[in-house]
Amino acid sequence: MPNTIDIAVPDLTGRLAVVTGASDGVGFEIAARLARAGAEIVMPARNLAKGEAAAARIRERTPAATIRVRPLDLSSLASVAAFADALLAEGRPIDIQVDNAGVMTPPERRVTVDGFELQFATNHLGHFALVARLLPLLIAGGAHVTSQVSIAADRGAVNWDDLGWERGYDPMRAYSSSKIAFGLFAMELHRRSAAAGWGIRSTLSHPGITPTNLLAAQPGMGRADDTAAIRFIRAMSRRGILFGTPASAALPAVFAVASPEAVGGRLYGPSGFRHLRGLPAEQPVYSRLLDADAARRIWERSERMAGVTVSA
Repeated sequence: MPNTIDIAVPDLTGRLAVVTGASDGVGFEIAARLARAGAEIVMPARNLAKGEAAAARIRERTPAATIRVRPLDLSSLASVAAFADALLAEGRPIDIQVDNAGVMTPPERRVTVDGFELQFATNHLGHFALVARLLPLLIAGGAHVTSQVSIAADRGAVNWDDLGWERGYDPMRAYSSSKIAFGLFAMELHRRSAAAGWGIRSTLSHPGITPTNLLAAQPGMGRADDTAAIRFIRAMSRRGILFGTPASAALPAVFAVASPEAVGGRLYGPSGFRHLRGLPAEQPVYSRLLDADAARRIWERSERMAGVTVSA
């Protein structure tokens, strides 16, 4: 299968799309593909200079693209509130939201300014708070929301007794726990929207495996060098073997939020070998994400932790 693949995307002119984690990697390609289809992009960025550079790269590809870069650090609930307040003040309905940003396996346990374990805070809790605060705009836009999970959500479990991993921190288990929590939230968003008539289509997507900065050297996260895994993934991806590229890995999320064929409460990911790469297709929702009681539990715990009560 060639490295360069694409899907048909409807005309999104006039639609407003919020894409987290769009400064690089898969998130950048998601934003670029939606912009090419005509969507106006709001690009939240922890590093504004990096965000502006990414926006400039998208404009090089699509000169007519409309992109606004806004400050957002998903690991800070105050930053989430400030970002949401700015959009609420503008009052423009949100048509598309891709909750894609994340961090993966810092070798040592890290705690956010709010006192939460970094992976849980960034991958799940910050996105939960973002959706909760933006709910009026998402309802007004009849938004399509996709939550970017991971094949890691198909193993492990939510660490209910110690969500902060204060005891026995394990980088990969903590990552899986955060992604399962995030997927449960997306499924509960689908159920609550259907029950309350919010009109929000909540889907899940996953990118397969592709070379991004998630496993690259990040001294700020305690990772001085690239992991052996990312070096292997890069080499295989360059050869078009087994793993996808960031552009191909972006397509499941794009399909989930833009295709009229996508259905709420479903999971979309690469259709190739072991779902590591390939064109997007519907896949069975991971068994861990089908537990409605667990989904309600993580929703209620998240409301308390984030200090946000979800109301339309």
